[in-house]
Amino acid sequence: MTQTTLARARAGDPEAFRELTERYRRELQVHCYRILGSVQDAEDLVQETLLAAWRGLDGYQGRASVRAWLYRIATNRCLNALRDAGRRPQPREPGPPPSGVPEPTRRGEAVRYEPYPDALLADLPDSAPGPEARYETREALALSFTAGLQRLPPRQRAVLVLRDVLGFRAAEVAELLDSSGVSVNSALQRARAALDGRIPGPDRDRAPLPRSARERALAGRFVDALERSDVDGLVALLTDDARLTMPPESLEYEGRTAIARFYGALPWWGGRALRLVPTRANGQPAFGSYLREPGEAVAHAYGLVVLTLRDDGIRAITRFGDNALLPLFGLPRMLHDGQAADRWPTGAA
Repeated sequence: MTQTTLARARAGDPEAFRELTERYRRELQVHCYRILGSVQDAEDLVQETLLAAWRGLDGYQGRASVRAWLYRIATNRCLNALRDAGRRPQPREPGPPPSGVPEPTRRGEAVRYEPYPDALLADLPDSAPGPEARYETREALALSFTAGLQRLPPRQRAVLVLRDVLGFRAAEVAELLDSSGVSVNSALQRARAALDGRIPGPDRDRAPLPRSARERALAGRFVDALERSDVDGLVALLTDDARLTMPPESLEYEGRTAIARFYGALPWWGGRALRLVPTRANGQPAFGSYLREPGEAVAHAYGLVVLTLRDDGIRAITRFGDNALLPLFGLPRMLHDGQAADRWPTGAA
């Protein structure tokens, strides 16, 4: 940043303002996504952040960097949005599973969050987090990390992201949040204790490398099993502690037997044709799902599936039933017979 650029922006030059802020747009979106758990909400908050920054540019004193100033605005906008959402009427307790769906092994906490398209990470600056960060930038985008964050109170969520993901110092976070260092450290300790019990620690190091032969093999065999309605093939891919979840539903199926029972009870299993089209979400293999009725030439969207892998198999299957997510991943709402789609290679690594 130069004082000349800042002066031009303060004089009302939108191009100068873009020079000051555009380089931070994508990382701000990722930051808002971590706190809010929604790609679209994150983009809306980034727009609000930039508009507020444009309108409040005269109040920017230059004591902190432009980046830190934008993070201050974005974080507080996110907290305000979560506070407003918390005032709305909350959904009633869930009833029994839908007809034909087996009883889950447990009912977890109903948490709403969405997957983040890997394609949006292509223009994410490859800047190292601060020295006090505990997580690498992309590690902190894993689906389990995102889900764990959404279970924290909003303030703890924001503090943990600012400190452990971005590496801001405690004094910087206190200034960003208009708080004290004692309050920030207290919130961080509580957030760490809660999150450490909700995300797999050692498993992070045991996952196959992204786009590696092992990852492709596991993902390809998963596609084969589902498209062939092969319950034995599916079970063979699962780890002993595998888990199936469907956010925001509270239903959870744990273990090979429960997951096999769930898939076997679905009305399309062994009947209507299922087709999976590959994409990536949160640095993990993902698939747009499509169902085709017998005799029809069109397969209709049936949600998005994200896999969490370990070297010894599939650790988690997360299914998102909202078809509105598919366009975020460049996926169509319908597939026609003969329509080209990428395939995952199959076979053992």
